[in-house]
Amino acid sequence: MKKTALILGLAVAAWTAGLSTLVSAPPPTPKRINRAIELLASGQPIYYSQISSTDASYEKGKEMASTWADYISMEMEHGAYNITGIRAFMRGLVDAGPTKSGHRTPTVICTLPVGGIDEYIMRANYWMVEQVLSSGVHGILLCHARSPEAVRVFVQAARYPHHKRAVGSGGLGEGLRGSGSQGFASKIWGISGDEYLKRAEPWPLDPNGEILLGLKIEDRHALQNVEASVAIPGIGFAEWGPGDMAMSFGILGRQDPRPKVLTDARARVFAATKLAKIPFLNGVSPDNVKAMLDEGVMIGSGSQAAAEIGRKHTKRKMPW
Repeated sequence: MKKTALILGLAVAAWTAGLSTLVSAPPPTPKRINRAIELLASGQPIYYSQISSTDASYEKGKEMASTWADYISMEMEHGAYNITGIRAFMRGLVDAGPTKSGHRTPTVICTLPVGGIDEYIMRANYWMVEQVLSSGVHGILLCHARSPEAVRVFVQAARYPHHKRAVGSGGLGEGLRGSGSQGFASKIWGISGDEYLKRAEPWPLDPNGEILLGLKIEDRHALQNVEASVAIPGIGFAEWGPGDMAMSFGILGRQDPRPKVLTDARARVFAATKLAKIPFLNGVSPDNVKAMLDEGVMIGSGSQAAAEIGRKHTKRKMPW
């Protein structure tokens, strides 16, 4: 009887110790700062949720630190230009972190309230790129990227002048970000200012870069230049923007089946991203996510339910 009690006692103690270890186990050690890039570089698709910059605040950051998504899209194209709110949001993410995958924060990618209409508009507004990145976010999505020249300025505005990949003969101008912009951002990333200056480079131009730059090829004008635009060094992904693309062709409201001019537009943008060897972004749903992934879509705009199905389909190992 005593022997049985002893065995049971030892078993309970072992189970309790194991449970304690499980509960107190530290989160995994990430390989990179930017979770989205870490996944894409390993061949895994990613999924995002969206917040309007109008709603950006410290409390909202704390709330979204445990998001199901691989990255948070900060919508500023139609929202307020709210750098103060975004900085507070990023501090909230840090204070409520780390994520379940061990990253200090989820990746945050902002859209801009300026379009890549042409080189001159982009040069006049390059300061937005610097200010947004200086808030500690991990990337920017440029809307209405009509002109390859505008895209070059976009990439230039996201880089520091000491980085020389693709500058000159590679088609890019010298970086425009200035000293001092690393101060707040490096604190959000949890690294020194000097380390931020090294790592704040666009991926995949720099394989070790932690900045993700994307393009919205979302109107008929952008479509005509898509092959050249997505091939600009420093661009990390692109999408086709069905709503704006439809409006550009004079199509209002959702039509099923989708008009051929739109299916052709999507096919052209998708083909251009494949040629440039960068990820393609597309909307996904629980009903079509597997087919989208099999087609080659690497960034999904959709629900948590769609993301869970997609992660299982691609045998994702990284926890949320």
